[in-house]
Amino acid sequence: MRPISLITAGLVSAFLFFLVIERDALLGIAGASEGDAATEITPEVEAASKPVHKVKVVALKSTAQNIENAVLLRGQTEAARQLEVRSETNGLVISEPIRKGAFVEEGTLLCEIDPGTRAADKTDADAILLRAQAGVPEAEARVAEAEARLNEAEINDRAARRLSEGGFASETRVASARAALESAHAAVESANASLSAAYSSIKSAEARVASAEKELERLNIKAPFSGLLETDTAELGSLLQPGSACATIVQLDPIKLVGFVPETEVNKIQLSANAMARLASGREVGGQVSFLSRSADPTTRTFRVEVTVPNKDLSIRDGQTVEIVVASEGSLAHLLPQSALTLNDHGDLGVRLVGDDDIVVFNEVQLLRDGVDGVWLAGLPDEASVITSGQEFVTDGVHVEVTFKEAAQ
Repeated sequence: MRPISLITAGLVSAFLFFLVIERDALLGIAGASEGDAATEITPEVEAASKPVHKVKVVALKSTAQNIENAVLLRGQTEAARQLEVRSETNGLVISEPIRKGAFVEEGTLLCEIDPGTRAADKTDADAILLRAQAGVPEAEARVAEAEARLNEAEINDRAARRLSEGGFASETRVASARAALESAHAAVESANASLSAAYSSIKSAEARVASAEKELERLNIKAPFSGLLETDTAELGSLLQPGSACATIVQLDPIKLVGFVPETEVNKIQLSANAMARLASGREVGGQVSFLSRSADPTTRTFRVEVTVPNKDLSIRDGQTVEIVVASEGSLAHLLPQSALTLNDHGDLGVRLVGDDDIVVFNEVQLLRDGVDGVWLAGLPDEASVITSGQEFVTDGVHVEVTFKEAAQ
């Protein structure tokens, strides 16, 4: 047994010698035995020979849909009309006051002022007008008489000149006829001046009558439109001066919803566009855009938008906070779960898509609106495979193993 052990120990020692001490020579012998076909293993070949590790993700195949866009505004309600009714004349109020909160129709008497001597002034103006009108026939008669005398003087003048030419009339008669003609001309001019003065007197008297009538009209201060009184009308016995307030009246039907749109979205709003609004109380109302400012506010660079809303029951008050959504032109968008949104290294909002060969691609998006079913996003292709689970564990260029789910899930 001992010779066999010695032989085994010698073989093991020889193998270890060649493996440790003559390792390069041993590898050279092994390479030569494999032939000249062997090639050097490069890092690229070594990397390609390794199996690719794919990250498992869940994706949703989404198709773009046509949706109505909307512009969200925040503002307040505003009365369609609001006016502080003021007096145009002076005098004591002789009417009982109407209390604030009362609804008044157009033409309702709000304040009545004591007429004083205004009625007498009107009577005097009427009398002056009658006298002026009575003087017109007399002035017209004088004009007719003067024109008749002028006609007679012209005939006499022509006759005197013809007789003088034939030697049958003296120069004295011709001169006398000429003087009579000139006197007749002067009489006509005087009569016409008197007639013009009579007409002027009539116009002056008519103006005086109109002024007296207007002054009487100013004694009755009436509601210029239907609405609610925001203040009591002037108290009985109070003295009003020109410019003194009688009452404040507001018109709440229809009512305006006023908001301000930034310059980046002003072109999305059109006149007569439909709008919905939600009051602070939760009530929702609808109307149409009735005004869009052409001039921006110099401080905020925003544009005023007014939406007209019916308010038959006058339940919407002036000055309430309101949130307005104005419909704008529709566009294509994808409805996706909010969890699909992510950020890239630059902080841009977007989603990660499964591209060709199952390689991840980041796509920046624009958030249009959100809701219970998800978020509506623009900026994606018409058809896209959006990663909805696992997007936070992959980056651009990564190969993924995709499991698709149905859109209804």
